[in-house]
Amino acid sequence: MSDGLVYWEDVEEGEEIPTFQRKTDIMHWNRYAALNDEFVYIHMDADYAKSIGQPDVFGMGNLRLAYLHNMLRSWVEEEGDIKRVGCQYRALNFREDVLTAHGKITRKYQEDGDCLIDLDVWVENQNGDNTCPGSATVRLPSRS
Repeated sequence: MSDGLVYWEDVEEGEEIPTFQRKTDIMHWNRYAALNDEFVYIHMDADYAKSIGQPDVFGMGNLRLAYLHNMLRSWVEEEGDIKRVGCQYRALNFREDVLTAHGKITRKYQEDGDCLIDLDVWVENQNGDNTCPGSATVRLPSRS
C-alpha cells in the first residue's frame, strides 16, 4: 500500500478492515432524523419509549447501515466503489450505546474486469453483541 490507498493485490481473505465507531446520542439521531424526515417518538421521547415497554429511546436501524457505509467508504476511499451493502437489524441500540462497525474479507475475486472483495460486515454494541449482521461487495483499484 502507498499513501493509505488500499489496492486489491494487497488484501487477503480473512483480514479485517478498519472499524468505524460512534457513541450514540440524541444529537446524532436528530441530525440523521433531519436528513431522513424520521422524527419518530420512539427515537426522541423517553417517556413514550417507556410507555411501549422499552427502557429508553432507541436509534434508527438505518443509522447502523450508515455506519457500515462510513466504514466501507473510509476503507475504499475515492478510488474504490461500494457495489452492494445490506444488513439485518437484530437488536435495538439505545442512547449512549457505543456502536462499532466491523468488516472481514470473505472472498477476493475478479469479475468482468473488476477487482472485487466480498465482506461480512456487522455492528457490535459495547457489550460485544452483534446487533446488525450483513454483507458487502466493494471494488478496489488494482496495481496493474
